[in-house]
Amino acid sequence: MTASQSRLLLIDGHSMAFRAFFALPAEKFSTDDGQVTNAVYGFASMLINLLKAEEPTHVAVAFDVSRKSFRTEEYPAYKDGRGETPEEFKGQIPIIQEVLDAFGIKWLTKANFEADDIIATLAARSEAAGLSTLISSGDRDAIQLVNEATTLLYPVKGVTELARYTPAAVEEKYGVTPDHYRDLAALVGEKADNLPGVPGVGPKTAAKWIVKYGSLDGLVAKVDEITGKAGQSLRDHLDDVLRNHRLNNLVRDLELDKGIEDLAWEGWSVAETNRLFDALQFRALGERLNANLASKAVGAVAAPAAEVASTEAAALVPGGLAAWLEAREGDVAVAYSGTFASGAGSFDSIALAEGGQALWFEPSQLDAEDESAWVAWLADAEKGKVVHNAKAFLWGADAAGWPEIAGLKADTVIAAYLLKPEQRSYALGDLAMQFLGRELETPESPADDGALVGLDAAMNEGAARLEADCAAAAVIGELAVEQTTRLADRHQAKLAENMEYPIAGVLARMEILGIAADEGHFADIESGFALQSKEATERAHEIVGRPFNVGSPKQLQEILFEELKMPKTKRTKTGYTTNAEALQQLYAKNQHPLLEQLLRFRDVEKLKQIVATLRATIQTDGRIHTTFHQTVAATGRLSSADPNLQNIPVRSEAGRNIRAGFVVSEGFESLMTIDYSQIEMRIMASLTGDEGLIDAFVAGEDIHSAVAAKVFAVAPSKVTAEHRRKIKAMSYGLAYGLSTYGLSQQLAVSTEEAQQLSNDYFARFGKVRDYLHRVVEEARKTGYTETIMGRRRYFPDLTSDNRQRREMAERAALNAPIQGSAADIMKTAMLGVDSALRTEKLDSRVLLQVHDELVCEVAPGEAKRLETLVREQMSNAAELAVPLTVQAGFGASWEAAAH
Repeated sequence: MTASQSRLLLIDGHSMAFRAFFALPAEKFSTDDGQVTNAVYGFASMLINLLKAEEPTHVAVAFDVSRKSFRTEEYPAYKDGRGETPEEFKGQIPIIQEVLDAFGIKWLTKANFEADDIIATLAARSEAAGLSTLISSGDRDAIQLVNEATTLLYPVKGVTELARYTPAAVEEKYGVTPDHYRDLAALVGEKADNLPGVPGVGPKTAAKWIVKYGSLDGLVAKVDEITGKAGQSLRDHLDDVLRNHRLNNLVRDLELDKGIEDLAWEGWSVAETNRLFDALQFRALGERLNANLASKAVGAVAAPAAEVASTEAAALVPGGLAAWLEAREGDVAVAYSGTFASGAGSFDSIALAEGGQALWFEPSQLDAEDESAWVAWLADAEKGKVVHNAKAFLWGADAAGWPEIAGLKADTVIAAYLLKPEQRSYALGDLAMQFLGRELETPESPADDGALVGLDAAMNEGAARLEADCAAAAVIGELAVEQTTRLADRHQAKLAENMEYPIAGVLARMEILGIAADEGHFADIESGFALQSKEATERAHEIVGRPFNVGSPKQLQEILFEELKMPKTKRTKTGYTTNAEALQQLYAKNQHPLLEQLLRFRDVEKLKQIVATLRATIQTDGRIHTTFHQTVAATGRLSSADPNLQNIPVRSEAGRNIRAGFVVSEGFESLMTIDYSQIEMRIMASLTGDEGLIDAFVAGEDIHSAVAAKVFAVAPSKVTAEHRRKIKAMSYGLAYGLSTYGLSQQLAVSTEEAQQLSNDYFARFGKVRDYLHRVVEEARKTGYTETIMGRRRYFPDLTSDNRQRREMAERAALNAPIQGSAADIMKTAMLGVDSALRTEKLDSRVLLQVHDELVCEVAPGEAKRLETLVREQMSNAAELAVPLTVQAGFGASWEAAAH
């Protein structure tokens, strides 16, 4: 190859890595041990695209050493406007450099200079050697390097869409030739570099001056001739302009340890790249590399690329569903579109995919023969199915009169949650990019983790809709394979198959059933709360002596801290905080009657809002259908939404009155509530192996009184309510990773007293202290904690240099095994109860799960059998060193059934 046929690709490493970091969400790209990889993934993806599209013969990547350079020596404020580097970005540059090493690509740095200067030097040498040059950079200073031999690839969107800047393109966009872009930038300034331009002078004015006077030097020579405000502004800021011009000049004659001949690209190392991509879990990216650059593989023969599944999509021909389903040899992926809400749904379309074949149909158009085949297939446990969000599919299946899915092999939402429990969204498009490295254009519903809703109105017809749904089904099938492999590698496969996938069906049935609500009762107590709110407001006005908005932080700040001279609370951007916690602390100190009324107002307003929400969510069947989320709490606990039934106060009279509005249905004799007794404490006793805790539980003692007696060294009969309160807070605080400061706030004592309580506690229960220390240290080594049933949660911040992040991770690591184990036990119990109810053929049913409690509806004559059955399943859900005990009660309402 002649020099004129050679092409050098130069990449600004930091610039492109930073753009990759912001193009891909950090929370969706990380390894199983918690290493964030979004910048690495985006950079490597961009690099593969460039190598494939541009076919360079020579490649080099330049990196900054630090923000300090000869430019900061002249102008210390240079680049000061840039924010602090995000924690998630730190540490990814060395990994990118490892990727470059594996790819056989040279990378360079130069102390006291920037990556731009390295690129400028290499571009000059490349031109002198007769090579053409491509520069990939997001720094506009590189525009000055563009000429007939050098083209700039400037990112327009992330790192995937690049604009091609030739001399003509630069002149068209900026109105000046590339060799005068530096002059224009000096006048306009560069915000990213903290180089202020001339106020009132934009790119058009600057370009007009440069063209008229030939250059910045020509403009400066005639500066006194420039008229108007812009001319005066230029003269006033001429020193800034000249400084900018000096600083934005790229150095083109650096001494570098590599010449153009050293940058020849021979290809990528298969062995090194496979090793690194395996560690980074870049399976899909490895496949793309193989597919696009197989001819440049060096070393071992590259594994054949796994082709992106080519799916043949077709609409159902009436009467053909049975034959299509019968021909399937593997698990069939199911995608669906429609409208879904808690416990209810209706399908617009369904797409099935397997073995490169996809079938699409509208359920409303199925004839009798096809519907019969479909229903039979859904109920056949021998026919494997994979779904994205099976729970929402079950809502629609119930409404359509179809059976539940038997033979569910995977739910891609739940699998993603188990692999990455900290993630916020599990929408199908996100998972396709995250696990497969592919973009999926199909829009998704925000409801319940991304149930498909089909295309928007502009594309919601005909072939486009069919192809989109079939593409989604194909992706779901591929996702299931990839996720199942990863779950097995992390020893999570059984947890998925035996617990998380089947519990979705249990939750769906509970959501579909809902619980009966007494709307009249809720209306009465909402009116009562409104009256109390009005009374608190009027009393507050009387105390202050004038009307004011009790909900206005600004007005409260004026009254509390300026007029009444109360002690200042924590300072915020808008003054001193008046949140509930701050007001509670103030009230504890001075018992001011205004604070009492403000706190009362806030309490009843919160309760009024809870009741208003409950009333608004009563459906036409007279029932409330909450949604149980499996994928919100990273610990594995279930959460409730629309409405949230976990935020109803448990111990207050108002909370009990609200629960009285949840009632037994017609045709059933009562509700039964049954819950675990001190399950977190029992798990802690079992995990720590502390004999004192174990003995107290085995003996059936009141655990908090028994522990208090030992910590405070008093006889059990001498334990006071205050003793017990402090020990209960301490014990549960340990289970929830509570800090000494948090304990002091909860008990309203000094941090010294809280620390002393901790010391006394651990002096008596040394194995608890040893366990808590061991959990954190083991997690620091392995990167994760595990529950008694093998649920993992990863904590990359345990090794963070940031003390605050590290301590937060330590507290979460203390909490995860205990709270996660409690969640696992409850889910196991729910599965057992569900199975036993079916086996015993009882008509009683489970309606709600709230924290450690189940609420059941009792069919006539089944109370004793139901209680025995549920007690047995809950008590035997796990084998601990202490017994799992439960308490049950019966009544006409949730409150009446309390125990």
